[in-house]
Amino acid sequence: MTGSKPKIYVLYYSTYGHVHTVAQAITKGLLKSNTVDAELYQIPETLPPDVLEKMHAAPKSTVPVITPEKLAEADGFLLGFPTRFGVAPAQVKAFFDATGQLWSSGAFVGKPAGLFFATGSQHGGQETTAFSFLSHFTHHGIIYVPLGYASPLMFDNDSVIGGSAWGAGTVAGPDGSLQPSQKDLEIAELQGENFAKVAVKLSSDPAVGDDAAAAAAAAVPDAAAAPDAPAPAPIAAVPAGTAATEPVKNSTTGAPAAAPAPAPAPAAAETPKKSGRLGNFFAKLKKSFGSSS
Repeated sequence: MTGSKPKIYVLYYSTYGHVHTVAQAITKGLLKSNTVDAELYQIPETLPPDVLEKMHAAPKSTVPVITPEKLAEADGFLLGFPTRFGVAPAQVKAFFDATGQLWSSGAFVGKPAGLFFATGSQHGGQETTAFSFLSHFTHHGIIYVPLGYASPLMFDNDSVIGGSAWGAGTVAGPDGSLQPSQKDLEIAELQGENFAKVAVKLSSDPAVGDDAAAAAAAAVPDAAAAPDAPAPAPIAAVPAGTAATEPVKNSTTGAPAAAPAPAPAPAAAETPKKSGRLGNFFAKLKKSFGSSS
């Protein structure tokens, strides 16, 4: 984009409020340099109210709820969520499962994105939660922007520090009683600052953006037909090789000598045979690869 600031969305899913707090710090970092516009959204809840009540979930904030179509308007985004057994929760998965139409149009191709998260312990998925989500970015052509070890606070072993090279984060504790520390929030704010710099650089590159999305959309054919294979060249006939000269007479008896034996005709090429069961297997295998989508 040219002539205006890149629009960056910070979207999150939060059950007990920890990820929401980190998302606010990231938004603050994005706005710090005044080079991007930042907006905060939450991902839709899929659990019914009675289940959330039994989980003692925190009340939902007044932050607007985002849709996949709304996310496509952003020039980049940062996504945060708590871990569920080392991967993203079902609410986040359901949201991205609804982006199929946007994938087919290349709506996210060339756009940057980053991740942040919350776990119950230091070893509860501070890396795997982000790592396991990257296939969503890969299939959309999204440029993943990790945090790296951008802050010396990430080497502080005197207290529990959330986050990793994959993104900012916090450790909530097994009962959710731990709140994001000041160090967690400083790291999150730094991630927002650094992401803004990357977004500005990418938005000024004419090879990234609408042109890349158009090219990606054109690369998804309705029905890709393979070109016909060229016909094989004809094989020249092999001569029988029999002798064409008349027999020579024996110089002593005058009797005709025996004609030389004709050369044996070349053996016909044997067609390789496949057992019926094996042949059916390869036929089905070839058909499945040809019709996969």
